[in-house]
Amino acid sequence: MEHLHAPWRIDYILGPKPPPSDVSLFVQIANSSDDETNLVITRDRTCFALLNRYPYTGGHVMVVPYRQVADLPELSERELTDIMLLTRRCQAALRQVMHPDGFNIGLNLGRVAGAGIAEHLHLHIVPRWNGDTNFMPVIAATSVVPQALTALAGQLRAALAAQPI
Repeated sequence: MEHLHAPWRIDYILGPKPPPSDVSLFVQIANSSDDETNLVITRDRTCFALLNRYPYTGGHVMVVPYRQVADLPELSERELTDIMLLTRRCQAALRQVMHPDGFNIGLNLGRVAGAGIAEHLHLHIVPRWNGDTNFMPVIAATSVVPQALTALAGQLRAALAAQPI
């Protein structure tokens, strides 16, 4: 049997778990000023973007409105527009930094649709590469993230800061 070392997981396994809250994890992150710890890569007027701490693949970004809403009809026109504009900026930054061959971009609305934080809508941007589906995710149910999240977050922050708005 081969071993895949993932030492960053031990912090989650052994670390304290927050008590249940009526406020989503995303609202807590939105209200925090510790963007580095929370892997926030940019903030906009009505939304922000952050790296997924437990990604499907490296570079998995989420774009999140500051306001906690569960479904698209609950967003204002400005929020809806800002989310799409920030998604476009994040996609460009990911393309510049990681050079993917394509992207999966979408929403999982509701727990039955796969939303891990169903009470707070968020848009996923997942970079993809030719051949990135191999035995690890298919047979071993394990994703391999090739770069430290904090290093990637720094690269994406720099790429986003350099973009014209």
